[in-house]
Amino acid sequence: MLAAIRAGSTGDLAIIPEPTRLDVIVAHAGAITFRLTVPGRAAHASMRREGVSALDKLEVLQAALVADEARRNAAETDPLMTELGLPYPTIIGKVNGGEWASTVIDRIVAEGRYGVRLGQSARDAEADLRAVIDDACRGDEFLRDHPATVEVTGGRFSSARVPADHPLPVGLADAAEAVLGRRPRLLGEPYGADMRLLVNEGHTPTVMFGPGDPTVIHAADEHVPLDEVVACARVLATWLVRTLAPG
Repeated sequence: MLAAIRAGSTGDLAIIPEPTRLDVIVAHAGAITFRLTVPGRAAHASMRREGVSALDKLEVLQAALVADEARRNAAETDPLMTELGLPYPTIIGKVNGGEWASTVIDRIVAEGRYGVRLGQSARDAEADLRAVIDDACRGDEFLRDHPATVEVTGGRFSSARVPADHPLPVGLADAAEAVLGRRPRLLGEPYGADMRLLVNEGHTPTVMFGPGDPTVIHAADEHVPLDEVVACARVLATWLVRTLAPG
């Protein structure tokens, strides 16, 4: 998609049929994937006080990330995001370290996910993450002289939004209400999505609207109810006719 956008494939409006339970997504957070390399000092277990466990130092950094997550989420005031409870999660999802059961761990590599706030770029979120780790290292006697390193290794998903009163979500909600007999909610989501590319790179007002439950995306039982596929198609057809009708 990004290559197509940079080649000039943009539009006046866009709807991405991601699973949304047939609600209209007008905003989403982002995420970056990071690798944290945490040093320690090896020693035999019988003399463990001579060593410094990288696991203990990971706990120092984890505590800093937990505190940062709480601050960033508490600072959010946009109702679209505060409604989610935890719009900008941070987790460490993978940890590797240690060479032998009787050796103090001298190096741990942890991989995680850091939330990107609404209105924030992935680059700015990376700067926030690095600042949290740097501050935690400066406050620790060992890490001060042997700091952990941070690499951004995978996804760099910026956030994106379209105003809730923009003609696109309003018109789509009108069409959905006419077809479904209920007005869809205008929502924000805590995950990164391709919507960001059309909004931020293509300068194309974009929403997400589609069949299926987003909580089962990428799950073992990922599925989309066929009746929702049909309903979605009818809504989109109605919206197209109304939007493109002369006058």
